[in-house]
Amino acid sequence: MRRTLFLSIALALQVTTAATAAESVPVAREAIAAQPLDQALNALSRQTGLQFVYSAQAAGNPRTPAIPAGLSAPAALTQLLAGTGLRFRYLNATTVTIEADATTPSPASTALPAAASDGAPALAAEAVDGPGPQNLETIQVTGSYSRSLEQAVDLKRTNIGFSDSIVATDVADFPEQNLAEALQRVPGVTIERSKGLGTKVNVRGLPSEYTLVSINDLATASGSGGRDVEFDMFASEILQQVTVQKSPTAADEEGGIAGSVKISTARPFEYKERKLVLSAEGAHNSISGEVDPRFAFLAADTWGDWGGLVSFSTAKRTNRTDATSGINFRPMSRFLGASGTRGTQAAAVLARDAGVIVANRTNTDETNLIVFQDKVGDRVYLNEQDKWGATASLQYQPSSTFSLTFDAMLGGYDATEDEYDAAAYSASSRSTLDTIHEYDATTLADYGMVVLRDVSYTATQHEMLSKERINKTDYRQFSVALDWKGEDWSIDAMAGYSGAEKTTDFSNLKHVAYAPSRTRWTGRSGETLPSAASNGFDMYNSPDKYLFEAYETTLEKVKDDKYAAQVNVTRMLELAFLPALHRVRFGARYTDKSKQRQYGELKITGPGAGDSSWVNKRTLADSPLQWISDIVPGGDYTIKDLDWQQVSNGYARDAFRYAGFKTPFDPGQYYQVDEKVTSLYAMADFAFDIGTVPVSANAGVRYVDTAVTSFGYHPIQKPDGSTGYTDTPVSKDGSYDDLLPSMNITAELAHGLLLRAAASKTMMRPALTDIAYKRTASWSSFRFTDGNPELKPTYAKQWEIGLEKYLDNGALLATSYFRKNIDGVVINGFTGIVPDVAVYNANGSLNGIYDFDVYQPVNAKGAYQVDGVELVAQLPLGMFHPVLDGFGINANYTMLDSSLAGESSLGIRTPMPGLSEKTWNFTAYYENSRFDARVSYNHKDKYVESIGYDMYPIWRDAYGQLDVSIGYRITDNIKVSLKGINLTNEITSGYTMDPSFPTMYEASGRRISLGLRADF
Repeated sequence: MRRTLFLSIALALQVTTAATAAESVPVAREAIAAQPLDQALNALSRQTGLQFVYSAQAAGNPRTPAIPAGLSAPAALTQLLAGTGLRFRYLNATTVTIEADATTPSPASTALPAAASDGAPALAAEAVDGPGPQNLETIQVTGSYSRSLEQAVDLKRTNIGFSDSIVATDVADFPEQNLAEALQRVPGVTIERSKGLGTKVNVRGLPSEYTLVSINDLATASGSGGRDVEFDMFASEILQQVTVQKSPTAADEEGGIAGSVKISTARPFEYKERKLVLSAEGAHNSISGEVDPRFAFLAADTWGDWGGLVSFSTAKRTNRTDATSGINFRPMSRFLGASGTRGTQAAAVLARDAGVIVANRTNTDETNLIVFQDKVGDRVYLNEQDKWGATASLQYQPSSTFSLTFDAMLGGYDATEDEYDAAAYSASSRSTLDTIHEYDATTLADYGMVVLRDVSYTATQHEMLSKERINKTDYRQFSVALDWKGEDWSIDAMAGYSGAEKTTDFSNLKHVAYAPSRTRWTGRSGETLPSAASNGFDMYNSPDKYLFEAYETTLEKVKDDKYAAQVNVTRMLELAFLPALHRVRFGARYTDKSKQRQYGELKITGPGAGDSSWVNKRTLADSPLQWISDIVPGGDYTIKDLDWQQVSNGYARDAFRYAGFKTPFDPGQYYQVDEKVTSLYAMADFAFDIGTVPVSANAGVRYVDTAVTSFGYHPIQKPDGSTGYTDTPVSKDGSYDDLLPSMNITAELAHGLLLRAAASKTMMRPALTDIAYKRTASWSSFRFTDGNPELKPTYAKQWEIGLEKYLDNGALLATSYFRKNIDGVVINGFTGIVPDVAVYNANGSLNGIYDFDVYQPVNAKGAYQVDGVELVAQLPLGMFHPVLDGFGINANYTMLDSSLAGESSLGIRTPMPGLSEKTWNFTAYYENSRFDARVSYNHKDKYVESIGYDMYPIWRDAYGQLDVSIGYRITDNIKVSLKGINLTNEITSGYTMDPSFPTMYEASGRRISLGLRADF
């Protein structure tokens, strides 16, 4: 019989008598839970560096008791093997065999080899004089999905707090397009999708910026304007392990109220022998019809005390999305508040066709309750991505007690999105109501709202838009880590840099035509038809009717740099007066962050700078046109039976950007935020028994001191009436400090039954866009809108309790309940007055001296509450009957309830935007030595996407996606796989307030890939 062990349990080593340098006695630094022998030895191997070999047939796999932290390796082994009928023997200083205890072992057989007089360790007596290991079996090291689940369960079990992990095999064996999609299978984690691609991660329903993300203990730089991380720039192939830490310890970096996502890349000494992995894949999108390549490799080796590893991944993705969208509510104040006939005609039509009498056309409390469609647009998106990522690791590890590691991670993410719109803007500034064909005064009667379902307008703005977004992101990270373990002391330290630069180049070629139209809701979106009134036209097939308005460009550059240094010191303790205290830890961290943003925009209206000769003269027909089915791959528009002609973005870029064109940066949009953080912590680890129940706990406190300096240009009005900006950036400082206590407790109530509890105070720093000290001015409204560097963090006081049952072969049943009380949420508010501001007329004359109101982001008063329940079931079904061997399920369910409301200005209370009350994942799998198959379904319930005009909640419908992975191992080293994403071709959809008012209908298709992987 052969037995497969964890990768960390070494291959059988030949007994040697060669002397080696004396080393300190290795110590079990973490508590080890009660579990099967192979898992316990795996945990002990990771902590001490010892290698274990034994005959699985002779020794079996008995259940071992829990052991506390702080024990020497011999003491830990003695407790592990107590009552099992087994004993351990040192073959040399780092290799231990486990065997049947036929006789009572002598002290020499259970002691670490003592140092000989010449300084070299002598082998234990039995290792020298007794018989060597007899008939030890070959230990096979293989990777499988079920084994990765066992490893993840092992990580969860040995962690005193609440956490969930995925490991390399789990990530690689699912058809994920990026790291975000891999993380959606973790309990309590949902993702945000954009056009069929996972982009951002939500932990426990809270917004993505509530989660702290780190790679190799470095907080991750991002190309976004905030703190949230764009996960779509990370290829899943270059990652080794991801842990979602849901209950923090004092040693964890602060910054995540929802939790922390800790990403680890591979290192050479994690492999016990030379490793080479090569993979290639081709993926087909059902709408675009394109086949995209993906390649990856990893190479690792060790030679003596040194080890090296490199990995590289590159992928191309061509995805087409067809959609209708933009069909949100628009308040009737748009028309009723207009002067002249636009307002009076709107009121008259409402009274004539809907019986709605408007008492006061300027009273928005009344007119905001009458709504119509804002815009109906048919859109085709073509998203092309080129992504690459590479890691390198160099390790020096002369012993099991010391290592020095250099890690590097580089990446590039280039994405070009072409968007082609045929849209009708019902709320045109030239238009008003002509005829109301259908209205609805019942569906939203509880809110006193009347919805105009089917309306003809006098002068709808029809638009043909060719939009191009070119994003280029470069990511880099470098770090050095030191790890030293002595008999009583250990130190680990890290210093590193993380940086990202992102450039977004956007353009929009805009042609418009004003004409009467009829716009209405349909069963799943909306449509615009020619009006029965005169001068109506076919908006899809009349290019000569569309006049050139502008070729609009914007340019944004974000530069994000983060430096960090950290040191952690651990002291093992054996105190007679306090035996429960096994370890104390303390440390410090310093981070220096800087984010700079530049932004500008320009409109081209003619063949040269300052020329406007094309406006309202050049038509859409004056440019070479192509049918949509020809501009983008994949053929006809799939949402409706439509096709239309537009200008390709490739032609627009060449034809409309004149020689010497450049989008200038706007000083008013510039900001830079510098943030320096010093953190200190102290934490104690305890292990004790309450009766017969072993308990492990940690408790500590983290002190955080943050200093912020923000720069931005402020607008000024010149004496001639023109506006400008300050010559140099205006700066402002902010600071805050706090104590963040935390405690985690785990108790083994019975064999494999763990009770966990945690409590902590956590924080999330304000978004950089909120603390950026930039100012916008409204000279007519006498109002300044500023950033606020003095913003304080958002805090959460949270606790959680859970029960987990661990069974054999990695099986797990778990449930937990958590609560978060959140205060200091950032809102916009009135903060003061700037007195005596001079305001000038356009001709330079003085208009007057006024006091300007100042509005800034502020921390709201009051607390909000989030409650949740998580359920986890991971079951290899072979534990129930041999005929089910190889089958298994992995499922989780999260239910949330929140008083955190996205309340509209109309008083319509909703859940917090982005928070889905119910999410669940279910995976069924089968595998044997050659074949594996997995079917996974991920479901996210409906949620509020945004609040339209701060009044009308816009919902995203519930979404479920079926993914499949099938693999066959042709040889021991070569595997072929077939994977599918969104096999049932699910549609993304949404609505405003009620499903009968749909806002979007979006199809991104299914994706099928065929791949080949070789492991050597």
